[in-house]
Amino acid sequence: MRLGGPESSNVEDRRSGGGGGGFGGGRVAIGGIGGVLLVVVSLLLGVDPTELLQGMDPAATQQQQRPAAAGKAGPQASDSGRRFIAQVLGETEQVWTAEFARANRRYEPPTLVLFTGATQSGCGYAQAQMGPFYCPNDRKVYIDLDFMAALQQRLGARGDFAAAYIVAHEVGHHVQNLTGRLRGGQGNAASVVTELQADCYAGVWANQADAARNILEDGDIEEGMNAAAAVGDDRLQRQGEGRVTPESFTHGSSAQRVAAFKRGMGAGRPEACDS
Repeated sequence: MRLGGPESSNVEDRRSGGGGGGFGGGRVAIGGIGGVLLVVVSLLLGVDPTELLQGMDPAATQQQQRPAAAGKAGPQASDSGRRFIAQVLGETEQVWTAEFARANRRYEPPTLVLFTGATQSGCGYAQAQMGPFYCPNDRKVYIDLDFMAALQQRLGARGDFAAAYIVAHEVGHHVQNLTGRLRGGQGNAASVVTELQADCYAGVWANQADAARNILEDGDIEEGMNAAAAVGDDRLQRQGEGRVTPESFTHGSSAQRVAAFKRGMGAGRPEACDS
C-alpha cells in the first residue's frame, strides 16, 4: 500500500509497551492460545462483544495481560504499527467524510484504541483474544496489534492491505452505527447481513481511497479478498471443528465475504452495499 497521507489524530494508545506491531510477516507469539480456541475466537470478530464482555472479572483477566516489552518504558508514537494504523484510519476518515457530505451529513470518526493484552471498553472488559472489534456504546475500535498480526498469520491473511481491510471493516461497523444500520442482538441471519455490509463498506473505502490518492499496489486487492475469505464462517468452522454448520453462521461464508468486498470495491458507493 502507498500511505503518504496524514495520520489520524483519533488514535488512543493504551499499550503498556511500545514498538513493534508489524503485519503479516513477523513472528508473533500467540500467548499460549490453542489453535481451536483461536479459530473460535476469530468467529467473534466484528460488531458488538457485549455478551462476552458483560460479567467478565477484570481482576481475573488482568492476569492474562502480556507484560510490557523488555527495555521499552511505554508506547512510542513513532512505531511502525501505530503509524500504519493511524494512516489507514486517516484514509477512512477522508473517504467517509466525503461520503457523508454527499448525503448532507457530518461524519463523526471513531476513536481507534491500541492496547496490549486487555483493556476496558464501553462494552465491558476486553481481551486481545477476542480479536479486533467495534464497540457501539463508546464508538471505538479496539485492536491489539500483536494479536491481530498473530491472527493474520494463523488464518493466512497476510499483507499490509489485509490489515487495512480489517481496520476498514471495523470502521464500516461505525458507519452502520451512525446511519442506523447496525443490527445487534437480532439473531444469526441479521448478524450475517451486518457483517457482509461492513465487508462491502471496506471495498467502497478501498475504491474511493485509491481513486483519490492511488493507495493500492499490485497484489493489494488479492490480499483483501484473501483476508475476507480467511474469516468466512465455513472456513473457520472447518478448521476449528472439522465440519460446517451454516445455520450457526454469524459473519457469512468465505464466498459471501469475498463477494461483498468485491461488490463495494467495484461500485465504489455505499448504496451498492444495501442489498
